[in-house]
This record gives sequence, C-alpha cells and structure tokens, in this order.
Amino acid sequence: MSLVGKKAPVINTPAVINGEEIVENFSLDQYLGKKDVIFFFYPKDFTFVCPTEIIAFQEKLAEFEKRGVAVVGASCDTEETHLAWLSTPQEKGGIEGVNYPLVADSSKTVANNFGVLAGDWNYNEEGDLIFEGQPVAYRGTFFIDKEGVVRHETINDLPLGRNIDEMLRIVDAWQHVEKFGEVCPANWEEGKSAMQATKEGVSSYLASNKK
Repeated sequence: MSLVGKKAPVINTPAVINGEEIVENFSLDQYLGKKDVIFFFYPKDFTFVCPTEIIAFQEKLAEFEKRGVAVVGASCDTEETHLAWLSTPQEKGGIEGVNYPLVADSSKTVANNFGVLAGDWNYNEEGDLIFEGQPVAYRGTFFIDKEGVVRHETINDLPLGRNIDEMLRIVDAWQHVEKFGEVCPANWEEGKSAMQATKEGVSSYLASNKK
C-alpha cells in the first residue's frame, strides 16, 4: 500500500554519516520541523547500478541542500559494509566522496515497513521458515516533508535506475505548492506556470498553453 499522505515509518537504526562515522541510532526524526527529506533505498553495496545512483545524488547534493532538503540512502547491508564501500575509491568500484547518510537495514525491517523489500518470509512444506524472493530493497524513493508526511513515492524494479533530476523536480513542485497554494500540472518545472485548483484555473492554464 502507498505511504503517500501518511506519516513516514519511524526508523532507529545504524548508519554511516559524513562518509566515515558509524552512528548506532540514526532517525529521520532529526529533520522534523527543519528539512524536507529524500529517503531512497537501493538493493546492495558493491554492485553496479547502485553506485551510479548514489554518486548521482552526491553530484546533485548542493541542489538539494539549496532547497533545504536532506538526502538519505538505505540498503539492507550492514553499517560495516557501508563504511567499507564508502572507503573504496570510485575507480575501484567504491563510492568514496559520498557524505550524506547511508542507513544500514540488515534486519530488513525498514525496507519492509516502507514497502520496498523484494521478497518476504514464508514457511515451506517442511515447516521451515524461508525467504522467498530477494532479500534486498527495490529502488524506492520517498519525498518526506518537514512534518514527516510522505508526499511522493516511486518504486523501481532492481534493474531500473532512477532519474535524480526528477527528484529535484518533485521537490520544486511541492515547495511551489506550499509557497503559492497553486497546483502543478503535467510536466511542470520550476519557472513554468502553475494553476489554481478550480475549473476556471484549469481552463485558463490550458488556454494559455495551447500550441
């Protein structure tokens, strides 16, 4: 079920911050009332599509910070594996230079609570508890506002990388809505016209954008 419009699940789990420091009790609550958050899941450390996304977020980090948005990543790896990957140069398959937090969800409870775990536990015919599917997270991305409410989510299957610029567009759209009370139509981007959520507003917008 979608989390949009609902409070984001509470997390309290280890993480690596600043690319080098393990903390035991990382929580998104630290951003409440202060920052919006992009919280994204990726399948696994030391893989192939994942570093391209993680580094792409780092390359756009200043743009998110300019908008008052914290970026936080998460996978079902341990904090020690995160730290090892963060300490490995990019030319050797690592993500050295990434300095936003990476959450360690080795229990898989965070991924499960956010609805992005790529499998589930079940019993086989012999009564043994087994994991069906893959014990990793799908590429889930959640935009959470300052009140802790999820305003946007997307979940990609494992082979499908994200568009980081689209995440910035979502941030811009939500912040425009909050600031001006207008709604953002299809393909809206910062600097384009938005509209009032009325029949007249829609008619006016469509008329002004006829080609």
